[in-house]
Amino acid sequence: MSLRFCFCIAAATLAVRAQPLPELVEEALRHNREILTAQKKYEAARQMPAQASALADPMMSVGYTANGAPYPGAGLGRDVTSNIGVMVSQELPFPGKRQLRGDIAAKEASAEFQQYLAVRLSVTARLKQAYHELHHANVSIAFVKRYEDLLQKIMRVSEARYTVGRTAQQDIFKAQTQFAIFETQLLRYQQERTSKQIAINALLNRPQGGAIDVPDEVPPGELTATLDDLLAAARTHAPVLAREQKMVERNDLASALARKSVLPDYTVSGGYFNQGSMPPMWQFRVDFKVPAWYRTKQNAEITEKAFAATKARHNYEAADVSLQAQIREQYSIAATARKLIDLYGKSVVPGSQLALESSMASYETGTLDFLSLFSNFMNVVEYELMVHEEIMQFHVALARLEELTGMPL
Repeated sequence: MSLRFCFCIAAATLAVRAQPLPELVEEALRHNREILTAQKKYEAARQMPAQASALADPMMSVGYTANGAPYPGAGLGRDVTSNIGVMVSQELPFPGKRQLRGDIAAKEASAEFQQYLAVRLSVTARLKQAYHELHHANVSIAFVKRYEDLLQKIMRVSEARYTVGRTAQQDIFKAQTQFAIFETQLLRYQQERTSKQIAINALLNRPQGGAIDVPDEVPPGELTATLDDLLAAARTHAPVLAREQKMVERNDLASALARKSVLPDYTVSGGYFNQGSMPPMWQFRVDFKVPAWYRTKQNAEITEKAFAATKARHNYEAADVSLQAQIREQYSIAATARKLIDLYGKSVVPGSQLALESSMASYETGTLDFLSLFSNFMNVVEYELMVHEEIMQFHVALARLEELTGMPL
């Protein structure tokens, strides 16, 4: 089997194992327990409006009135007060109260739906953030290993020069120290990779211990939306803001219901009483609740609900201000990161690589000192890591903007 054929098989295997981000997002939306919990909570809340607007259960009373003996029928047909009967009563709220109670429960259900959408966006954003941080850790590990190989080459050249007295021993020590620093960086990146794989498995509700493979290349993409586009999208699509709006509407309805508390509820009753040989007796009546303690009960409730409605509006305004500030911050991070990606990738990194290649050749021929070579080497290390750091920051900022605005980016 040829070496080229082996490389092709390995590349195909990696391509199959690599899991694109959209597939992981779909898996999380299906299996994440936070999302499923929020969904069931919303579905439970949907059952509340019908209950809140329903009438109270009617009450049925069966009994007798006896004369001369305690058993049923004693005196029946002889005494006018002896009878056996049944009564049915139904409590009825004042007109309009049932509708308001149902509307309040419907607003609460709508708020739970927005909370469900917010949880979906939160899980998706956290998954995307962990995915790009995992990719950054993988790339950084590959970078550090490549830097170690290059540094070992420099060390071999330095050792050869030292043996003939053309370089100082401190140059070798400096290179060895940097190699040890690379080993510590490698350990940190490996720990970061493990941490992000644990986080992704948890978000996907997968058993822990499974590896998450990401593609070797993740293009940086572009920031196509403007800040005004994102702010406008947040006002109409952000679940966090929509939930607060539903709570404002809910508390306004609760305040209206409290003002109706001074209007009396009533109970309608009707009954039939058998009096034996005498004509049957029928009864009908209406009982009203009298708001006799208005000053200490209903008035306090009205005031309480008014304060709650005001608080809900303040909560909405605070959420709006906070949301706009977060969007502006993340947009600034994304826009700056995208500019730095181009700056590093198109000029800084290529220039530093050319400088390193030139200094390597000059150092081998003895026309350049070790300090200049080492400085150029560390510039390449720093700039290549920084450009991928900015790519990660760009994608993380986009994920957070999607969570904040509800707008796909």
